[in-house]
Formats: sequence, C-alpha cells, structure tokens
Amino acid sequence: MTADTARPAAALCASHDPVRAGHVHSVETAGMLDGPGIRQVIFLSGCPLRCLYCHNPDTVCLGNGELRSAGELLDDLARRRVFLRGGGLTVSGGEPLMQPGFVKTLLAGAKELGLHTAVDTSGFLGARVDDELMALTDLWLLDIKSFTPATYKRVTGTDVEPTLAFARRLAALKRPMWIRFVLVPGLTDAVENIEGIAAFVASLGTAVERVEVLPFHKMGEAKWAANGMTYTLQDTPPPTPAQVEKARVIFRGVGLVVF
Repeated sequence: MTADTARPAAALCASHDPVRAGHVHSVETAGMLDGPGIRQVIFLSGCPLRCLYCHNPDTVCLGNGELRSAGELLDDLARRRVFLRGGGLTVSGGEPLMQPGFVKTLLAGAKELGLHTAVDTSGFLGARVDDELMALTDLWLLDIKSFTPATYKRVTGTDVEPTLAFARRLAALKRPMWIRFVLVPGLTDAVENIEGIAAFVASLGTAVERVEVLPFHKMGEAKWAANGMTYTLQDTPPPTPAQVEKARVIFRGVGLVVF
C-alpha cells in the first residue's frame, strides 16, 4: 500500500474545495455501456476496494487523479448536451463515493442541463449517500462482486454487507438500479455464489430494472505491471459463452431481466 493510498481522503483534499473540484482519472465522451443512451462518463480516482480483476488499478489511489473543477467538466458537458439527449452523465471510478460532495455538484449541474444522471458504484460507501445525492441520481449502477462473504472478501479485500445494505436501502426508496456482476472462472462462478446473488437481487423487487452479467477480461493486466502491482489472475481465462449463459439462466430463473 502506498502512502497516498493509506492517507484519508480528507487529507488529500485539504488543498481544495472538495465540492467544487475533485480527482478525475479520465472522461469518456461517448460511452454506451454505463447507463441508457449515449453518455459522458466521468471516471473519478480513489477506491476502497482492491478487486483482483480491476481493469483500472491506477484509479485506486485518490491522489493519482488530475485535480479538475466541476465548472470545467460541466462546461464541457453543456457543449455536448444535444448529443447526449436520450443519454446523460454517468459518474464512475474508481469509486465515486470517495468524493460525494464533488459527485453531487456534477449531478446537480447535469440535472440543470436536463440530462439523465447515473452513478456507478460498488455500494461499499453507500452510507455516504445523503438525501440530496440520492435525489440527484436517476439510476444506480450497483456492482455486486459476489454474494458469499468469503468469496467477496477474496475478490475485493472488503466485506459484502455494506453493499447489500445499500442495495436494500435503494430498494426501500424505489430508486432504479442496474445490477452488475463480473463472472470470473474459478473465482466468482460457483453456482451457490451466483444463486445467492440472484435470490438477493430478486428480493429487491421492481427497483431492479436489469442485471448485467459481465465476462471477466484481462484488459487491465498491463496497467498492474506498469504500477508495480502483482496481477494474480494472469492464468485465468475469460468465461466461455456457455459459462456466461449458464449464469444468466440462473438470474432469469428468479424472474430478473438479464443482459
């Protein structure tokens, strides 16, 4: 763990107003995978999870991101708003809830432009979501990495309960969700793990609009090496189409819409 990783977010943000500026990893101007329609996706730096398959390990440290103002990002969003009609803004990461004040500013600006808003999160920091942030978010893209506590701990280095608690909160408030699950052979693909996630997600009711089963890939492996990190899944193959379909069948079996 680097010194920056160990430092609390408040210390790293001490030199700027964390509501008006934030640590940004990158911006995608025409994303089509992170919510409905064509979207501007702002990837923030900082994440409390240490996922073994992370494809952006350079986002883990909050201080690795470029410090950018919300005004600059929203000006750029305004220039593209006609192009983004039917889509909108997604704030992703890293973990965007590492910087909740900054996220609120971005989402509020997007709403003023008449755009749909989404937040892509693991839910681990869901306790940081206040009523204002909840109201500003039209769609939550919730990544449930695993259901079995031991598997979740192995995958992320953290506990699953904060994510499940946040999912229950979203369901109680009837806030729209897309659930995401990464299928990793030999890691997250145990039938009992998938069945556990499926049963839990089904219990959330109509707030869940869809489930996305995402095949594991190794596109971020080179970044691990570049950052002096050990990638432990180098010998893990992507799941076959049949394995992905098997997982999707389990989710469909409890009445969920699956992609």
